[in-house]
Amino acid sequence: MKITVLGSGTSAGVPLIACPCGVCVSTHAKDKRLRSSIHIEAQGLSIVIDSGPDFRQQMLRENIKTLDAIVFTHSHKDHVAGLDDVRAYNFINQASVAVYATELVQEALRREFSYIFAEKKYPGIPQIDLYTIDNARFFIQTLPILPIEVLHHRLPVLGFRIKDFTYITDANYISDAEKAKIKGSKILILNALRKEQHLSHFTLDQAVELAKELGVEQTYLTHISHQMGLHDEVNAQLPNNIQLAFDGLTFEL
Repeated sequence: MKITVLGSGTSAGVPLIACPCGVCVSTHAKDKRLRSSIHIEAQGLSIVIDSGPDFRQQMLRENIKTLDAIVFTHSHKDHVAGLDDVRAYNFINQASVAVYATELVQEALRREFSYIFAEKKYPGIPQIDLYTIDNARFFIQTLPILPIEVLHHRLPVLGFRIKDFTYITDANYISDAEKAKIKGSKILILNALRKEQHLSHFTLDQAVELAKELGVEQTYLTHISHQMGLHDEVNAQLPNNIQLAFDGLTFEL
């Protein structure tokens, strides 16, 4: 199984034109943070978790030529806004794209992309097959995926465990029962917005403490705002097995 971080950043935080931390003008590639998303290659499948506003740019950058499925964590725009761009994969692969989402997320998709679901469809619109998921294990073909329910303030969000890999974004609370699903993972990608307290995201310290509690071999922190600071400076203060993710980070399990 191969995992690629398509984006490690977020829309939250300081506007680009007023960034006091130097991240926005940094020339270091690891400080260029597009909206959070990952790509997974497993069992012959090409799967994306979340298609944010940067989806097209991310897929072109990584030269990903096939797409079998998109799995959504939640309905916020920085995680779903790129759904329209699956139409390129419809054309190239001559197939619809499977979309896995909770009923709550599906409601948002039907509002935001009403033309996809219209009775009379305009030629060339995205072709998707919608599948309903909840907090129970599901399969994409033969690949098992275990949802992990977390809270983003009061909004339920799904993380996912696939084999020995777990992905959690947009969370500031995970119950003990859901933490138990994560334990035993070899690699965890976990959100950490910034150093300061936030209403709906783990801070850097909170994410580090949670990673230590879960005992995962390697943790990468994602959904990083510009307020976090420069990649290399932050990483230098972290344990070797807990590091900031970056766009284009790739690893295999």
